[in-house]
Amino acid sequence: MHLLVLGLGYTAARFAAAFPGTVTAVRSRPGPGVLTLDSPELPAAIAAATHILSSVPPAPSGEDPVLVAHGDALAAAPTQWIGYLSSTGVYGDAGGAWVDEASPLKGRRSGRLVADEAWQALHPAARVFRLPGIYGPGRSALDRLRAGPVARIDLPGHVFSRIHVDDIVGAIGVSLTRGAPGVYNLADDEPAPGEEVTAHAARLLGQAPGPLQSLETAQMSPMGRAFYAECRRVANGKMTRDLGYVLRYPEYRTGLAACFGESQS
Repeated sequence: MHLLVLGLGYTAARFAAAFPGTVTAVRSRPGPGVLTLDSPELPAAIAAATHILSSVPPAPSGEDPVLVAHGDALAAAPTQWIGYLSSTGVYGDAGGAWVDEASPLKGRRSGRLVADEAWQALHPAARVFRLPGIYGPGRSALDRLRAGPVARIDLPGHVFSRIHVDDIVGAIGVSLTRGAPGVYNLADDEPAPGEEVTAHAARLLGQAPGPLQSLETAQMSPMGRAFYAECRRVANGKMTRDLGYVLRYPEYRTGLAACFGESQS
């Protein structure tokens, strides 16, 4: 087994570390012995890989840089498995309703929609994994609170879906041998308000939860505010049914407890 990883970010790096075989990584910055999308060796690496995973997001222009540079080679690759890390943002606002893999795609970022659909159509072995908010060691509400105050937004009825990075790795790992090609939502069982998650993390750290604030008065970036413009609950039935994957952290409380325990070890 030989995995080619295109883009070695937080999630893809953890999957690469758990992969039971040889791994070749393609990074954005060149260096000695490092492959980039421009490396002349990359077409041969694509042809030699038994498994290929891309975590490279679309460019600001909306184009997927991997598909622009190597779409034809990937489409013709003799690989037995291709995975692409997409986003549940492709569903857009659902007014708090549940969305599954058959729900309409109406996200605000057209580039992500185009890339999601392009990877689906790329290869008979392609799997597209739609991910909600990703958290885990070094990247959770605990770490944000350690860095400084975190706004707790009072927006009744608003929830986010999320998933621990180890469950992403676990579900993708299962898909190497189970489940048909296609689209999979990877999410935990309990969409929850962001302010509730922040409050729980504060208590784990021995802090008093910060006061609730309105979205209008909170000092947030435009990107942070944009997240609150959408509300949806991401259904994971296909993940559990077709992949047979059992979540290690079915909700944020167990996931944050694991993050906290790891940070104390």
